[in-house]
Amino acid sequence: MAEKRRPYRRHTAATWAAACLALLLAVLTGCGGPAREVTDRTAVQRALDARAAAVRDHDEGAFLASVDPAADGFRDRQRATFANLRGVPLADWRYRLVRTGAFPLPEAAGGGPRVAAEVRLRYRLAGYDTAPVTAVQYLTLTRRDGRWRITSDTDGALNGKRTARQLWDQGRVRLVRGERSLVLGTGQPAARLRELARRTDAAVPAVADAWPGRWSRKVVVEAPDSVRRMAELLGSSDDSAYTGIAAVTTGEAGASNRAPADRVIVNPQAYGELSDLGRRIVLTHETAHVATRAVTTPATPLWLSEGFADWTAYRTARRTPRAAAPELTRAVAAGRLPERLPTTADFGFDAGADRLNRAYEGAWLACRLIADTWGESRLASFYRAMATAPRGAAGLDRTMREELQVSTAEFTAKWRTYVQQELGSAP
Repeated sequence: MAEKRRPYRRHTAATWAAACLALLLAVLTGCGGPAREVTDRTAVQRALDARAAAVRDHDEGAFLASVDPAADGFRDRQRATFANLRGVPLADWRYRLVRTGAFPLPEAAGGGPRVAAEVRLRYRLAGYDTAPVTAVQYLTLTRRDGRWRITSDTDGALNGKRTARQLWDQGRVRLVRGERSLVLGTGQPAARLRELARRTDAAVPAVADAWPGRWSRKVVVEAPDSVRRMAELLGSSDDSAYTGIAAVTTGEAGASNRAPADRVIVNPQAYGELSDLGRRIVLTHETAHVATRAVTTPATPLWLSEGFADWTAYRTARRTPRAAAPELTRAVAAGRLPERLPTTADFGFDAGADRLNRAYEGAWLACRLIADTWGESRLASFYRAMATAPRGAAGLDRTMREELQVSTAEFTAKWRTYVQQELGSAP
């Protein structure tokens, strides 16, 4: 077949100009958009790096240079935050830009280009953190005079994108260093911070005796000035959930093979109402969570993690089971012997105080049963084994059989008998 020739098109100066314009537009729209995004991300990260360096160098001028000069109220708060950080022993402080377009930006009158950024703050306290604390920040940045500067850290809140608050966002931080502890407080008398350090120092060797193995053996305690501030540090806007909770340990379960940077956060109201023994129990319990965090995974049932912490705290306390488990004692006396081990729902803050207390008490007795029957070292071994178990009932049953040579059903039956014997009359 003869080749079919394409018709010849005569190119005039006008057509060449049109072709060049089209090519230029294609370059600008096809390549310029993504290139601009890369440039913006790079420039934003560069601005965040300069801000982090200012914190590490204790350079207030450079720190405030990262803040939009037009954002007066935000700038004042940032100046206060920088001052509040003075004296905090930082080993490192860095930001990483995760993404732009993280939340819808509110309308703004005038100003330059803006980005809604999700940022990860990572910092370590010198001498205490073996891994960094990671906190999410949602920042609005505006470009002025060729530089990206932070305008706000609250614009994303209406869409559920709340910047994580740290203690220095709440006020001037006062420090007390113990032998094995660092206590950071805002609005707290020095005597309270010293008392927290003293009790935490005593808790560390008590936990180390119950939990042999590698962990930092150092604890960081944060003491905000109110339960509302405590909830804020825990990322909650509902302080009522923490009203009766004396202390909480932060940290993601299984976040790292090394000991993650946990914080024990104290509720000043609830802690202040405790007896001397109660305060000792609470801080030993929370220190146990710090010690076991690296091997606490989503497969670890809450009854085991909370029960082990309570077992450690009560291990050397001269408390009878009935005195240590009053809610469960009352339930047994009323003929309401629990049918099953405590579940995750039983430990929920919305479960009600009585149910929550029974869950903790039942979990404590489950771990006490293991220690009494199979030995304390076997309890620790069982805890560690759960770290690599499959999640759910099958993983628990398999680990029970391997470590304790009983099924979950058999262990539950033993536990119910044990609860009856320890808290009530023998069946």
